[in-house]
Amino acid sequence: MNVEDIRSYCLAKKGTTECMPFDDNCLVFKVMNKMFALVTLSNDKHLCLKCDPDYALDLREEYSCIEGAYHFNKKYWNQILLKGEISDALVQQLIDHSLEETLKKMTKKEQKEYEGL
Repeated sequence: MNVEDIRSYCLAKKGTTECMPFDDNCLVFKVMNKMFALVTLSNDKHLCLKCDPDYALDLREEYSCIEGAYHFNKKYWNQILLKGEISDALVQQLIDHSLEETLKKMTKKEQKEYEGL
């Protein structure tokens, strides 16, 4: 997937917004003001996604283009090199997983608010 495809896919998710809070190279996607994805816009494009810790380790073992995310808690965040061998379908699945992980960590009140969107 390229950056525009990732952007379109993320923004199609309910309650998702985008911003650039860190610098002009990092596009961040948030749901209910909580980050679930970050994509870099530089030449070495990569996507950082939240992930279940056990699943994160499995993915890192299976795919050489997936590793612990730089500048993130590597227990919960993976970094995907977008030039790697990973399919678009798997990237979409991992974006969905990241969104679900983010929603699971919200309070019941926030989850209810999200459902009402």
